[in-house]
Amino acid sequence: MANTPQSKKRARQIERRTAVNKARRSRIRTFLRKVEEAITSGDQTAARAAFLAAQPELDRGVTKGVLHKNTVARKKSRLSARIKAMAA
Repeated sequence: MANTPQSKKRARQIERRTAVNKARRSRIRTFLRKVEEAITSGDQTAARAAFLAAQPELDRGVTKGVLHKNTVARKKSRLSARIKAMAA
């Protein structure tokens, strides 16, 4: 349990940051789910549009420290490849 005033304050700050990060992560997952659904439906134009909407959210997750940059790079690369493969 937090004893010093500073540790109590840090506990409060962590609580707030956790809520913000959780919301941001959830938002990112929603965008990714929309891309996945468009890919499984087989509609390349919808998948491309969903992917273009998801990219800034993923990048924002990196700048805010919610996701690692290599994780986002990998996700974007794999989604892009799957969308590109739909044309073939």
